[in-house]
Amino acid sequence: MPKYVQSICPEPGCGKVITAHMFAEDGKVYMEKACPEHGYVKDLYWSDVELYLKAERWEFGDGKGLMNPNTECESCPADCGICNRHTSHTSLGNIDLTNRCNLNCPICFANANHTGRVYEPSKEEIMDMLRLYRKEEPVSGRMVQFSGGEPTIHPDFFEIISEAKKVGYSHIQVASNGIKFADPDFTARATEAGLHTIYLQFDGVDDRVYKQTRGRELMKYKEKTLESARRAGIKIVLVPTIVGGVNEDQVGKILLYALENIDVVSGISYQPVALTGRISLEQRTKMRFTLPDLARCIEEQTGITNKNDWYPVSFVSPVSKIISAVRGSETVYISCHPHCSLGTYLFIEQGTGRPIPITRFCDIEGMFEELDRLAVQTAASRFKRFAQMNAFYRIHKYFKKDQAPKGMDFTKFLQTLDGLFDKEAGRGAKDGTYTNKTLLVAGMHFMDNYNYELERVRRCVIHYATPANKIIPFCSYNGGLCHREEIEERYSVSLAEYKERRKQRQT
Repeated sequence: MPKYVQSICPEPGCGKVITAHMFAEDGKVYMEKACPEHGYVKDLYWSDVELYLKAERWEFGDGKGLMNPNTECESCPADCGICNRHTSHTSLGNIDLTNRCNLNCPICFANANHTGRVYEPSKEEIMDMLRLYRKEEPVSGRMVQFSGGEPTIHPDFFEIISEAKKVGYSHIQVASNGIKFADPDFTARATEAGLHTIYLQFDGVDDRVYKQTRGRELMKYKEKTLESARRAGIKIVLVPTIVGGVNEDQVGKILLYALENIDVVSGISYQPVALTGRISLEQRTKMRFTLPDLARCIEEQTGITNKNDWYPVSFVSPVSKIISAVRGSETVYISCHPHCSLGTYLFIEQGTGRPIPITRFCDIEGMFEELDRLAVQTAASRFKRFAQMNAFYRIHKYFKKDQAPKGMDFTKFLQTLDGLFDKEAGRGAKDGTYTNKTLLVAGMHFMDNYNYELERVRRCVIHYATPANKIIPFCSYNGGLCHREEIEERYSVSLAEYKERRKQRQT
């Protein structure tokens, strides 16, 4: 710091690749850039330079990319596909089931109700997309999320979940506003089909917020969805979109709500709003909410964590590497850019329900550095069982038993880590005998054209499959040149034609 990165012009319709200057000012990190045609722009990138540099320090390099990319890149981010220059495999594969929705949210990047056209892939097209992820090498797609629009209103919704299970996905989740899942029978049927998690839109704990962010009162649907999931035996991840000046006061309340419902809530994925279109500096300054702001709000509003507890989500990749080395087969690991996300794990103490950040009883910096070295050694060893025992011995010293949650020894701690990265193992024992209950608290700041950075796109681990037989990084699909618009235009029909097709199908 300072440094130069590749970015794009934020002017709608331009998207020219330009050089951006990253620099520190008043303890914050800013990006400034100038397009020859549209001029200069400056925007806040991270509100805490210390956390920015810490995240940069604690990452463990690129992933392995794809051995079988779908396209050859000549111009990034125009030639997404995924291309030969992409350095990460898919950690979570998205498939949009429809752009139709039963809400009309003012802050949605998949704003479906203003186009007059319907994008809704057939079941056969969706099956092709599911298989596309599964064909990835060297790590096949394991986790899929159905999104939209509102995916629950697709006419083949239950069959699609069932088919995802049949083709080998170990974790299936749905990004939803919860209106349909508020019906316990609907949730039970989805669970029977193979659903594991509802990725629930959750902007706050009172309807004042929902009127601003979603245009109507929705809290009753959120509460009913939690109860439906509880009855069905599946998990909820709360997904708040945080807008500066609108609902940042809800950050701590959402965490406390999750802890009150820890039997059914497994995580929170806070998402600072991505700003689209032409927005003035004054308005951007008011609305901009960055990942360090998330850490600050949780500390100020709850006292449960402080900024020292937060690390980039890619920090955990050595755990996946050692699991792959011990098993002798590739597994999913998160190799996204260190500035895409921040997170921490709260371990819930049995009996008291007290949330304890993992950093309070484990030297995670020392342990993950050791795991990263051990993964290399174990992969090269012919004696996997011996290597596994050696790893167990060498990382034990980083675990502080006297500061750990009551009832959790080192073995259970390792089993909990295994369960966090292997979803099937984590679901194996629901009585708490194998893993300790945890809550993932994380923020994922998807880029907009004001803070766009091409290196982050190339390392993206959250992808979209499309009917064009392409896989596109999240921030290239929804931002940058916005491939979503191209795909939805190409594979959509007019609303009138869609209604006629549905009418014919029902007769």
